[in-house]
Amino acid sequence: MDKKVVLSGMRPTGKLHLGHWVGALSNWIDLQEKYSCFFMVADWHALMSEYKSPSYVNEYIIDNVSDWLSYGIDPKESVIFVQSQIPQHLELFMILSFLTPLGWLSRCPTFKEQLISLKSKEINTYAFLGYPVLQSSDVLLYKADFVPVGDDQLPHLELCREIARRFHFIYGKQIFIQPQALLTSISRLLGIDGRKMSKSYNNSIALCDEDEDIETKVLAMFTDPQRLKKEDNGRPEICNVFNCYSIFKKEIKNQVYDWCSKGQRGCVACKKILAGVLKEFIAPKREKKKEFLKKKDYIYDILKEGKIKAQEVAAKTLEEVKEAMGL
Repeated sequence: MDKKVVLSGMRPTGKLHLGHWVGALSNWIDLQEKYSCFFMVADWHALMSEYKSPSYVNEYIIDNVSDWLSYGIDPKESVIFVQSQIPQHLELFMILSFLTPLGWLSRCPTFKEQLISLKSKEINTYAFLGYPVLQSSDVLLYKADFVPVGDDQLPHLELCREIARRFHFIYGKQIFIQPQALLTSISRLLGIDGRKMSKSYNNSIALCDEDEDIETKVLAMFTDPQRLKKEDNGRPEICNVFNCYSIFKKEIKNQVYDWCSKGQRGCVACKKILAGVLKEFIAPKREKKKEFLKKKDYIYDILKEGKIKAQEVAAKTLEEVKEAMGL
């Protein structure tokens, strides 16, 4: 029996951080054992916001893929490819753009949110308005059965299904699969300043940070602002340090809860222990990454092989699309 297909991707806009591990990469590791996975370096999507500095996108492609490999993505189990190397993505994007009403895009709830949160990037552009159509092209091109998403991405996936249904209605042929969400159970991981962990906020701990940087960042982490002295009873439920323990050292989280809530240990001491936990987690993968980066030809070979496999599927789907349209 053939495995169901999963499509997911990341934008190469900077170094990957612990938020990427918690929110996506750790889930990918599990998915590749159960599904036929296509993992995409979404460089066209990256350029939606980084079009003024396009060279950085190329720089981070290899860097990000080396993280994927060092943290457990297996090129023998999954197809790893670069979006822009598969021309069918843009071709299907153009075709789907013909039949996607503007109202569908302007009502997309994340569009206005992104305009506000990324206002320094000047993304109020034609391309950014249409990026959900490009996302739909990515998913439909590989006939993905499932897309791993959080709750905030559900409107995009519904839009993808709407576009597929509109194509089928207009051209009278059922070509695309109606992709379903694989809702990810994501623990919320905030940045060191208490905001969402993000490359653009400069508040992240990178997946390849050196030990000294990890310790510096952890010691700067936002904690319970009402806990001023070691003896004060803290509120671990609002403390991001405790949240990190819950994710990266679950076996001692009850003990850490007592440290905080009962004033048994100060925040600095608690952070130093957490720094050691994160060093232990990151260090072996960081060293693996260094080895991968010494043999970049190996990474290029993986991407070349991924391109061949991805393009074989993409070309077949686009041929079916054109045949349905009479092109």
